[in-house]
Amino acid sequence: MQIYSNKNILRLILCSFTLWTGLSACGDRVKTPDVSNIPIDVTIERFDKDFFAIDTNNAAEGLKLLRSKYPDFTPFYFQHVLNFGPYSDTDHIVQMQTRAFLKNNDFRLLQDSINQHFQSLDKLEQEITDAFRFTKYYIPSFKAPKVRTFMSAIGNYGALTVDSTVGIGLDMYLGANFPIYQVLSAELPSYLVRTFEPAYIPVNVMKVVEQDLFPRAAEGRKLVEQMIDAGRQQYFLSKVLPHTADTLRIGYTRQQLDWCDENEEMIWQFFVQRNLLYSTDWQQLMHFMGEGPSTQGMPPGSPGKIGVYTGSRIVSAYMERHPDVTLQQLMETKDALQIFNAAKYRPK
Repeated sequence: MQIYSNKNILRLILCSFTLWTGLSACGDRVKTPDVSNIPIDVTIERFDKDFFAIDTNNAAEGLKLLRSKYPDFTPFYFQHVLNFGPYSDTDHIVQMQTRAFLKNNDFRLLQDSINQHFQSLDKLEQEITDAFRFTKYYIPSFKAPKVRTFMSAIGNYGALTVDSTVGIGLDMYLGANFPIYQVLSAELPSYLVRTFEPAYIPVNVMKVVEQDLFPRAAEGRKLVEQMIDAGRQQYFLSKVLPHTADTLRIGYTRQQLDWCDENEEMIWQFFVQRNLLYSTDWQQLMHFMGEGPSTQGMPPGSPGKIGVYTGSRIVSAYMERHPDVTLQQLMETKDALQIFNAAKYRPK
C-alpha cells in the first residue's frame, strides 16, 4: 500500500509531428507484444459482499459457507486483516466478533460506500487480465492467481497475496476526497491519501505479484541493493502495465517526477557524496526507500522514496546497455550489485 520534465518536450514535439500515425502509439513509446491469445481471463470474486451478506442471527452457518467458498482466504482475512486471532468458524469468540463487526454501523456504511464506488469491476478485470497476460508472456512459469476483493476497515491493505490469491482492499481506493480518509488524517497523511484512487489498483496488484514471484531478503541489504530491487520492480511494472502512466507506477505526481528528472544528477551526487550507497542503517534505508512527503536534506520539491526513483534509473541504464537480457533474467539475478556495476550509471 503505493511524472514530467523538460526532457519530455522533444518527445511531445515528435508525437505532435507524427500525430496522423496514431497518438496512442507515440504515447506508449514502446511496442508491446500481442498477448490477446494467452488464455488468462480474470474474474474478480467479491469476498467483501459475501462477508457482509452473512446473517448475524446465524453467524456460524454464514462463516461455514464463507470458508467453503474461500477456503484459503477466509482464515487469513479474519486473523491477519481483521486481527480476530486464530480462525475457526466453530469458535464462539470468532462468531461473536463477526456479529459485532457486521452490526457496526460505521463498517456497514463503509461497505455501502464500496458498493456504490465499485458497482462494476469489468474495467478492472480487463486491466488485471492484461497485466497477467503480459506477465505470462515474459515469465512463462507464471500461474495467474485468483483475485478477490475485501474490506480492511481502513487497515491500509491496498493489495496482498495469500497462497494463490491476490486480495484487493477496496476501502483503500475510494478517492482522495473520501471523507473518512480526512477524519483519519493523523494515521493517513495526505501524501498517502493522494494515491487512494482506483487507478492505483492494477499497480498495487502487480507490485504484490512481483514480490510474490521474486521474494528478496528484507533485512541486511545495502541501500544500493534495495534501490536495485525497487528499480527492478519498476521495470517489471513498465512491462506488465505498459499503458499505465509512469506517475502511477512510481506513485509520484507529475510535478514530483518532473523534479526528479530535472535533478537526476544532483540526486545521484547526493547519495555518492554522502557515502550512502552501501549503508545498511535501517533508518537511512527507510528514509530513502519508504513513503514520505519529501526527502530530508534535498531542496524543496523533492518527493519521498527518492531511492526508488534512482533505482529505476539505474535498472533502465542496465537494460539499455544489455538489451539481450530478458525480464525474467533481470528479475532472477541474485546479485543486485552485479546489476549496479554493469549499469555504469552516470547521470548528466
